[in-house]
Amino acid sequence: MSPAAVESFFATLRAANPHPQTELEFSSVFELLAAVLLSAQATDVGVNKATRRLFVAANTPQKILALGLEGLEQHIKTIGLYRSKAKHLMQTCQMLVDLHGGQVPRTREELEALPGVGRKTANVVLNVAFGEPTMAVDTHLFRLGNRTGLAPGKTPLDVERKLLKRIPATYLVDSHHWLILHGRYVCQARKPLCWKCGVKEACGYTLKTPVPTK
Repeated sequence: MSPAAVESFFATLRAANPHPQTELEFSSVFELLAAVLLSAQATDVGVNKATRRLFVAANTPQKILALGLEGLEQHIKTIGLYRSKAKHLMQTCQMLVDLHGGQVPRTREELEALPGVGRKTANVVLNVAFGEPTMAVDTHLFRLGNRTGLAPGKTPLDVERKLLKRIPATYLVDSHHWLILHGRYVCQARKPLCWKCGVKEACGYTLKTPVPTK
């Protein structure tokens, strides 16, 4: 994808959705961290259903710890892998209380030191909560980076680095959301909906693949 195509790609996405937002529901940085931690191998819809119940009962590290492990599990048991996620969230809450005064840290190193928080989760928190131009490469971004020719790579880190290098600075803060939403609703894994894609003219995939009319 040429620099001109990249510019067109993101200008089009921004025109269609000037202020993209995560679909996870949260009202504090801690709620965001907890929701992202719980979202691994789960849908945002499923996580939101659980956190609507959880955050009413406990929406701070101290309140999560007060629930106890079994109490936390009862609130999130509708989410896949809920036992391991509950354990990680409890451990994370303890570290937040012990090391950070109950606040979510603002550095990648401190975030990734929390149990259950990897690079992708840290990138989401840094981007959504603190406005940093990070790129959380999930399955959608990995697929789009390779399929469109925007940032082909063999690993999520490869794709992340190329996205950060190739996306113009004016689009970087919001581009993570645009790509996730585009991958979720248009450039889907099994059958991309090229006929309704607003950026198909800039996409390397559609340049070599016939686009059905509908």
